[in-house]
Amino acid sequence: MENIIFNELKVRGYNVDVGVVVMNETDRVGKKVRKQLEIDFVCNKGSKRYYIQSACALPDEKKMEQEQRSLMGTGDGFKKIIITKDALAPLYNEEGVLVMSVFDFLLNPDSMDL
Repeated sequence: MENIIFNELKVRGYNVDVGVVVMNETDRVGKKVRKQLEIDFVCNKGSKRYYIQSACALPDEKKMEQEQRSLMGTGDGFKKIIITKDALAPLYNEEGVLVMSVFDFLLNPDSMDL
């Protein structure tokens, strides 16, 4: 699915990169740990920037948290999107992340601006 999303972003004229977010956390024993989380696609076109995660499915809240964790770590206000196979309709979750199906993404060239 990632190849399909990447190819579509390139066709739409975006410069596409992989993003990395560095997070400092404390583990169970109190030791500081530095983690690097990946953002699947960082898309730039002019003054627009989108952060996109792709996930085959979001069966539960734990998987949703996992997918949006790196998105929330960016620390900026650019649009954050999760593209999945199992979303019924595009919607914004409580954290302001747009969740949409790969079909909505592919069939609507303006889908990232919903």
